[in-house]
Amino acid sequence: MAMNLGGGGGIKADINVTPLVDVMLVLLIIMMIVAPLLQQGVPVTLPLASNSSEKPETQDQTVVTIDRNKDVYLNAKPVPSGQLENRIKEILEDKSDKIVIIKADEEAPYSAIMDTMDELRHAGIEDMGLITETRRKLQQGGE
Repeated sequence: MAMNLGGGGGIKADINVTPLVDVMLVLLIIMMIVAPLLQQGVPVTLPLASNSSEKPETQDQTVVTIDRNKDVYLNAKPVPSGQLENRIKEILEDKSDKIVIIKADEEAPYSAIMDTMDELRHAGIEDMGLITETRRKLQQGGE
């Protein structure tokens, strides 16, 4: 009496999707971990404001950051003094929305922020926004 071991001579046409699913789950987990790290930028302590509105940040925005040492960054890249106007023109020449978001450290000198805004105006930027941290109410009684 012979035993049939399932060798039947035919080719198995079924696709094993288990390894594919495993690889896709690993890639998904890696992307979930890496994506927030890509949007970090320059660390600054934003000033508090109670009348600010939430605005989501996207990759399309042009962000100028001023840290407490008066160093200026354009989209998280350092910009030497006096070159902001040229760099901002290069970045915004292909964009239809010429809006610049300014993130300034709360300990940055007011003069550094105004000098940066003047350079942006010389570059033809009229729409600027200042990013602040939303002040939270402490308790039911307010502040």
